Amino acid sequence: MPTLILVRHGRSTANTSAVLAGRTPGVALDERGAAQAAALPGRLAALPIAEVVTSPLQRCHETLGPLLDARPGLRAHTDERIGECDYGEWSGRKLAELMDEPLMEVVQTHPSAAAFPGGESLRAMQTRAAEAVREWNARVERDHGADAVYLMCSHGDIIKSLVADALGLHLDLFQRISVEPCSITAIRYTRLRPFLVRLGDTGDLASLAPREEPPTGDAPVGGGAGAP
Repeated sequence: MPTLILVRHGRSTANTSAVLAGRTPGVALDERGAAQAAALPGRLAALPIAEVVTSPLQRCHETLGPLLDARPGLRAHTDERIGECDYGEWSGRKLAELMDEPLMEVVQTHPSAAAFPGGESLRAMQTRAAEAVREWNARVERDHGADAVYLMCSHGDIIKSLVADALGLHLDLFQRISVEPCSITAIRYTRLRPFLVRLGDTGDLASLAPREEPPTGDAPVGGGAGAP
């Protein structure tokens, strides 16, 4: 079965303003995010990408722009099932104010029980994304062969949930996984089991450097802004 390259979109204006964008329209890449997207074709140059699939949101399309320009033979297929989690009434709110919501503790410690008011549950988010991957695995293998490589551009919580699915982890453990903006995660699927071969690879170690403000221990809902 194929190898899936998961790319989280580049850093967005919502990431830098610490807003939970969700499905809010008009959220674009910021200057750093655009630079991350511009570097993506070089990082992926050695890979024969058979298909490209994307979330419908603007920040994912902007992330893929330079890659598609560099490979005129590729076009992006939009699949709503790998779109951002529907955070409902939380969408567009500052992450700092959401930390005071009682639901945030559930999101952090028992995400399989978390459902966003007016939106969807994290459990439903994982289910739809995993179903999309399985269908695309079959389609890519049928059209391009069992050794094909294809790419999906999606969002932090989606990618984390797909990693948990591949590793056989309960969704309650997915907050232990971290994927930075424009990071690359690779999963090789086989008949018996998936293999996680890359996780959140940004090509540098900047995110490991000590930060001025120590981490809180909570997982960033939506994925976070990455290294400073």
